[in-house]
Amino acid sequence: MRSFLLAAVAMGVLATAAPALAQAPATAPLFDAMFQDHAVLQRGRPITVWGRAAPGAAVSVNLGQTQVQAAAGPDGAWRATLPTLTAGGPYVLTAQSGGATQTLSDVMVGDVWLCSGQSNMEFAVRQATNAESEIGAANDAKIRLFLVGRSSLPAPSSTPHAVGQWRTTSPQSVRDFSAACYFMGRDLRRTEDVPVGLIAASWGGSIIEDWLSRDAMEKLGGHQEALNALDAYARDPSQGDAIWRQVTQDWWRANDPGTKQGWHLPRTNDADWAPIPAEGFWESTVPGLATFDGIVWLRKEVELTAAQARQAATLELGPVDDADVTWVNGQYVGGQQGWDTPRTYAVPAGTLKAGRNLIAVGVLDTNGGGGAWGPAANKRLMLADGTAVALSSGWRHRVAAPLGDLPNPPRTPWIGGSGTTTLYNGMIAPLGAYSLKGMAWYQGESNIGDYVGYRRLLPALFADWRAQFENPEMRMLVVQLANFGPAASQPTNSSWAALRESQRTVVNADPLAGLAVAIDIGDRYDIHPTNKLEVGRRLALEARRLDGQAQPVSPQPVAVTRAADGVHIRYAASAQLVAHGSNRPVGFELCGSDNACRFVDAVLAGDEVVLASATATDLTVRFCWADSPVCNLYGPAGLPAVPFEAEIR
Repeated sequence: MRSFLLAAVAMGVLATAAPALAQAPATAPLFDAMFQDHAVLQRGRPITVWGRAAPGAAVSVNLGQTQVQAAAGPDGAWRATLPTLTAGGPYVLTAQSGGATQTLSDVMVGDVWLCSGQSNMEFAVRQATNAESEIGAANDAKIRLFLVGRSSLPAPSSTPHAVGQWRTTSPQSVRDFSAACYFMGRDLRRTEDVPVGLIAASWGGSIIEDWLSRDAMEKLGGHQEALNALDAYARDPSQGDAIWRQVTQDWWRANDPGTKQGWHLPRTNDADWAPIPAEGFWESTVPGLATFDGIVWLRKEVELTAAQARQAATLELGPVDDADVTWVNGQYVGGQQGWDTPRTYAVPAGTLKAGRNLIAVGVLDTNGGGGAWGPAANKRLMLADGTAVALSSGWRHRVAAPLGDLPNPPRTPWIGGSGTTTLYNGMIAPLGAYSLKGMAWYQGESNIGDYVGYRRLLPALFADWRAQFENPEMRMLVVQLANFGPAASQPTNSSWAALRESQRTVVNADPLAGLAVAIDIGDRYDIHPTNKLEVGRRLALEARRLDGQAQPVSPQPVAVTRAADGVHIRYAASAQLVAHGSNRPVGFELCGSDNACRFVDAVLAGDEVVLASATATDLTVRFCWADSPVCNLYGPAGLPAVPFEAEIR
């Protein structure tokens, strides 16, 4: 849902079980767990299969009438390559070695797509618009679904294991499957009569860094501190935690004004701090924080008797969005990250004292809701004797720093979704070199705080996964971030718009990448828009375009030039530009050398948009540049024009 940052207390590796698998055969399988009944293999390129047998044993693999041979290595691993096949099936896929045989049935050959990202790709069909009707109509036997179970690992597993199950499409199998992925596959099936295999591997709220391999992160540079801590954590969680605890506290001391001014200490006078409710996001409970991202400190005093103060205790704060550092009487007791992770911290004996006790919590919110938002009844100090001291009221707050004034905070590298490489290790590496046609990527909301870095991370992901799946021609489809957040009555420097521009720039630089624009199908009040049917349609259009088929595309400018009558933004003649709901396009801005931007009137003239009010000091043009912009410029097939920022030439 959003980017979740700092932590200072070790957490266990988060791993949820993969979907229930068929009962294992009596003997060890010869094929890797990716090869199952109902699987789809990629057409049009050699088909790689692999598995395990007795060390040094010969392995014979049959697919239909085709047979190839392989030999297991000293560790028992074997690999074979079947010749290129056209779409078809069902086939029987068999492996034989010694006296063992494994037979897989109903195997198809067609196009295989991997769908990945954060919550908008994870968003299930049952949550989408018109869900019950779509689920009831899910009966295409040539669409096969593979849902990867959530798994976060500090290092790739050394033991091959199943992470999902190939299933035929039915109301039961499609219900919890990725809606955007399913609708894309279904749309492709309607125009191409070939089997389609869809692999969905997503994690809500995840950052892109968690989907990259260790090798890719090392090549990018700048992440060695996190990688070293992750290595330590894989060997010994307490060692990794100690390293990262120091990294985290160093960041707060160096960058947080509240820490520098001692807001965690009892000596600080908070009489002028404003009250804040004990539950709910501060955006909805504190008028002055309605759009605030950054650091806010929360303080609460507790009166204890001498008998109570002698005890150890447990501090329960409920979930804190996104990250916290927590102190009791000036002593650090813990810190975590994760917007929905309940905070529970041990308070050692000797920390509390008779009379007044201070609980101080520094909260860093990076996007969306912020604060200690859980139910007030769940906030309490549990003493060792079982006494519960309520913390459900009496909290005060003070703003320390907006997010824009802070450098990027360190993210605990082993926490799934906001870590480094852990989702790659748990959910991508186990797929091996399974042959794919391409990938559909719907992610970015959790990286808007580093839209500049995203321009390096996204192409690194493309290269990393093309190497992983051994396909340099793998298609890369990207859903550009939808509209979400407050509307703007004046030009604004939107991080959402800037990340959309990063996505556009990266895709335009890759001839095998495509951009599905979603600027008009979001919901400014909900980060999870339900119209995933249209997202799937636009992904399918881009997939067909990359195959060389003539397809409508979202218009984007081919030139931005200055002329005597103003600035001309030229689109391709095939753009077929139209303005919906008005006699002119809206959403255009001109920006000068002082970085000040202003909305300007625009005129649609054939394949050009003309901004007649431009001056000689205007340097750039922006279009649809806001969290939730109003833009009415469209091309063919109901596709919106692409938001952009461009220099005037």
